[in-house]
Amino acid sequence: MNGYWRRTAAGAALLTGLTVTLTGCSDDDGTPASTVSNAASAVASVGASLASSAADSVSAAAADAQKKLDDITDGVDARDEVTLSGRAADDGGRATVPFTVRNTADSAKSFGVQVNFKDADGNLVDTVVVSVTDVAAGATKDATARGTHQVSGEVTAEVATAVRY
Repeated sequence: MNGYWRRTAAGAALLTGLTVTLTGCSDDDGTPASTVSNAASAVASVGASLASSAADSVSAAAADAQKKLDDITDGVDARDEVTLSGRAADDGGRATVPFTVRNTADSAKSFGVQVNFKDADGNLVDTVVVSVTDVAAGATKDATARGTHQVSGEVTAEVATAVRY
């Protein structure tokens, strides 16, 4: 679980604990405990909403990536023609990994490469599609996949899909 998810989960757990603890209390001016409990519940709801929003954002990125790949016509599977260069590195809070495509065709081709970024637990935290155009026959071309979402902790990268067209 990356740092963001840990903090979100810890915050939600803390707020839930506060809600349970405050249910049996009232403050010195006689404010009913239910008012304090309702406030704590509202804050817990916001924390859960933030976690859901982050997951929705990654889901939207994955759907966008799939749409971009679906728009490619007459493509062939080219995952074996893509080599990631080392581990995903943090670039200002966003995952980044350089890669190389190798055109094994006998004419110039372009590539659509989807790179998934995952946290230490294997959860998808970001995904991006990179277009690499006009790679000469038998040649290689370098590119970089840069995530679009803030990530923290150890992140790994993998080629999810690659299409040569």
